Amino acid sequence: MKMFSVRFILLILCMFFSRSLSKLERLKHPVTKSDGSLDILVVGDWGRQGGFNQSLVAQQMGLVGEQLDIDYVISVGDNFYDDGLKNDTDPAFESSFSHIYTHPSLQKKWYSVLGNHDYRGNVSAQLSHVLTQKDERWICRRSFVLFSGMVEFFFVDTTPFVEEYFTDPEDHTYDWSNVLPKDRYISNLLHDLDSALNKSRATWKFVVGHHGIKTAGEHGPTQELIDQLLPILERNKVDVYMNGHDHCLQHIGSERGIQFLTSGGGSKAWRGVILPVDPKELKLYYDGQGFMSLHITRSKTKFIYYDVSGNVLHQFTLSKTFGH
Repeated sequence: MKMFSVRFILLILCMFFSRSLSKLERLKHPVTKSDGSLDILVVGDWGRQGGFNQSLVAQQMGLVGEQLDIDYVISVGDNFYDDGLKNDTDPAFESSFSHIYTHPSLQKKWYSVLGNHDYRGNVSAQLSHVLTQKDERWICRRSFVLFSGMVEFFFVDTTPFVEEYFTDPEDHTYDWSNVLPKDRYISNLLHDLDSALNKSRATWKFVVGHHGIKTAGEHGPTQELIDQLLPILERNKVDVYMNGHDHCLQHIGSERGIQFLTSGGGSKAWRGVILPVDPKELKLYYDGQGFMSLHITRSKTKFIYYDVSGNVLHQFTLSKTFGH
């Protein structure tokens, strides 16, 4: 009887510990503008030590960031190529980030998720507070919630969803520490995301991941996310899903429902591939480098896409109506 009690207590402790590890961390970014608005830049697939026009994109981000007086930057993953960071002293952190995004307007917090190329390196290095001590802008987590006034961003670690990375035909090595067993990791993540979205009372609910759900880019839609993540987004009436992975700029969406936005043009692009997608839903497909901005108020969010020269490629606005 006594042995049974000990085992029961250990089981409860293990269940609690495994659940507590998967709870989404909540971060808060204060709203400082008098009208309560937010201005944000979104970029992905960038970390190439300035190469493949990364420096030119960074320059334009700085100019637009100054014009908009941005509050922070969101990175949608693949932060360091080709194989993430080796450790938290890897010089690629400075040569691909600190020494590239030098414009005064970009000296704001960068909230980042991991991409598949980041998982090919040392994941704990990118998550390390050592990097934040080197450059206080850097904030990277696997999955977390960012609260800013009337908007909540839900950052999702999408790489462990993709089955082919666990049997990669190209024989890449992935850092799965603190992810395995995969099924439990994903189950806990989806449970916590669903719960956080359901409890959210934010006016705007935006979800950020690396892999695409709807995309005409080379990689195509990620079936595992369509099967497991999309139903949660739809059930919780998410406004926008933002991703990278495909090295292009995209806007796919119907008049009602989730808008699917790709901002993966931070460096290497021009793949020359466009996959079939419903032409009624494809609002923008730009096979090149660039980034995106968001201007968020309580009643409207304006999205603008820029190319590598700072030209506006596409813009649209989502509106909210409130009952009296």
